[in-house]
Amino acid sequence: MNVRTIAQELLDALDNGTTIRSIAEREPGFGWDEGYAVAAELLRLRRARGERPVGRKIGFTNRNIWAEYGATAPIWAHVYERTVQYAVDHRASVSLRGAVQPRLEPEIAFRLKGPVAPALDDPAKVLAAVEWFAPSFEIVDCHFAGWKFLPADSAADFSFHWKLIVGEPREVPPGEAAALSRKLQECEVILRKNGKVADRGVGANALGHPALALAHLAAVLAHQPHFAPLAAGEVITTGTLTAAMPIRAGDTWASEYNGLPADGLRLDFTA
Repeated sequence: MNVRTIAQELLDALDNGTTIRSIAEREPGFGWDEGYAVAAELLRLRRARGERPVGRKIGFTNRNIWAEYGATAPIWAHVYERTVQYAVDHRASVSLRGAVQPRLEPEIAFRLKGPVAPALDDPAKVLAAVEWFAPSFEIVDCHFAGWKFLPADSAADFSFHWKLIVGEPREVPPGEAAALSRKLQECEVILRKNGKVADRGVGANALGHPALALAHLAAVLAHQPHFAPLAAGEVITTGTLTAAMPIRAGDTWASEYNGLPADGLRLDFTA
């Protein structure tokens, strides 16, 4: 197995909007370690061409969708300055040019003010490392035809990250972490397509709590020394709270968060 060759193949697929054959099917022994070795090489290649990582995405934190995709564990990847967009007045227009088979995921994003301890199991303590949270939409894309892949393929394929749209940040006051923690877990998200309800979800769908997704990633990174640990300033999105919904140009999608002091987002998709 040539990690550099596979990484370049995936980068070409990203740049050209094409699909490739499953890596794990054609490379015996291609498992999680190999998938993240490809991810590390992709990070190097993207940095070399001027892309700047600004955070991470965590995927497959919602176990409700594992059966649909054959997932067996959460995954993660870097997000980049060029792939992150901040909504204005809770709204953004997004071109789908270059996407192959994009899907939309309503999520909760955090910006860190310090490192996250990997052993934490109390969401309120995790929030002590958080500067702000925000509703977000991640657009995911898969470079394997028909979204058919084996688990390790997902780690190599950018963990399916394509773009992240971040809504209005809300600060996490130190004295309100416990109350906010409950709201993040219990909040309901309503996802609408062209004004009609498409799906619903709750904060607990992300590994039981969006903040615990952060702790999970910190624990994973503790065993991946070829990647830097989570650090202050990073924006982390914690996984979809609903099903991942197929999207196309001309669609308007909107999210609403009930029980959380945050406004939802509206996205207008163009070609």
